[in-house]
Amino acid sequence: MAAVGAPPPRASDCVTKDFFGKSDPFLEFYKQTETGWQLAHRTEVIKNNLNPTWKPFRISMQSLCGGDVEKLIKVDCYDYNNSGSHDFIGSFQTTLSQIQQATQSYAAEFECINSKKGKKKGYKNSGVIIIKQCKTVKEYTFLDYIMGGCQINFTIAIDFTGSNGDPKSPRSLHYINPQGYNEYLAAIWAVGNVIQDYDSDKMFPAFGFGAQIPPTWQVSHEFPINFNAANPFCAGVEGVVLAYQQCLPQVKLYGPTNFAPIINHVAHFGRQALQQQTASQYFVLLIITDGVITDMDQTRSAIVNASRLPMSIIIVGVGGANFEAMEFLDGDDGTLRSATGEAALRDIVQFVPFRQFTNCPQEALAQSVLAEVPGQVAGFFKLMGLKPPHSDSTLSDPLPSAPPSDPI
Repeated sequence: MAAVGAPPPRASDCVTKDFFGKSDPFLEFYKQTETGWQLAHRTEVIKNNLNPTWKPFRISMQSLCGGDVEKLIKVDCYDYNNSGSHDFIGSFQTTLSQIQQATQSYAAEFECINSKKGKKKGYKNSGVIIIKQCKTVKEYTFLDYIMGGCQINFTIAIDFTGSNGDPKSPRSLHYINPQGYNEYLAAIWAVGNVIQDYDSDKMFPAFGFGAQIPPTWQVSHEFPINFNAANPFCAGVEGVVLAYQQCLPQVKLYGPTNFAPIINHVAHFGRQALQQQTASQYFVLLIITDGVITDMDQTRSAIVNASRLPMSIIIVGVGGANFEAMEFLDGDDGTLRSATGEAALRDIVQFVPFRQFTNCPQEALAQSVLAEVPGQVAGFFKLMGLKPPHSDSTLSDPLPSAPPSDPI
């Protein structure tokens, strides 16, 4: 996907529309469609200024001109009014091809014309819009990165805390019924079956947390469920399921429910991958849990740190516990911050309560759980200015303020 980056457009000598003082101008960019003009981008309002400079912005070529550089684009300039009835200053039409003539050494200038004033004696224009620079850059999609050699590394972490109940009891969330089912297994199958298609070797490290483990019976928050610390990898989803079934009778469910150790464990590998300065690896951690996090402050800090790495975290909540804390970690309602106030660079946590999908097809859970991962993968590498490993195209300089999804 191609996107247009437009460092600040500015205007000179805008017509004063306010009775007292100066205008409050803003611009609207319109895409031409079969039925008329469709708004593609609106700039911010610049208060009390007849020579405004607007912020740089990025927009996909599809949104601006349908990918056709010769297709007409209309730009309207308005004077903002609190009432919502904005005063028209002027307009011009151009094409992306003409706008692209703007370079660091040559600005593209367009006269803003108000047709109602065109017949007035001495009228020339209502101001000039100056585009100082325009660049077209390649924007890679999730599939571009996967097809270009990016490896998705999938890690599973399973909650073995005492609040799950005795695995031998049918009331336990870890109880495997005669049909070979429990909510933990259902989540592993649903998510694993989808994500393994993006993992070339289909070898998944799987860990448990919150249990006392042999031989010392010390509580561990990141033990390999195959009890092989040197090789915690399981062969495919089937291997994870088998290791889980064999692990259950060998550990004692205990507590507390600490997420930070396993997040930091995966983040360690993400940090190593980032040092390579390539988009060759991305890490997805699936945490399946039944309860309230005990180490919330440490978990928040771990997530904030991980937000700067090629890493996403999926949390599936099983059982009927109160999952408000999980919703808090899923920063959809605002930016997650550590206990010290440090903000996450991006939202990397997706929380899904399993109970919402009890009577739904397995595919529905997988779709919901993995919905945000493609955008997170492409968004992170775009933020870092990293192209797919096997790509001849290059990305422009990374833009720290650019959003993860297609910029609008």
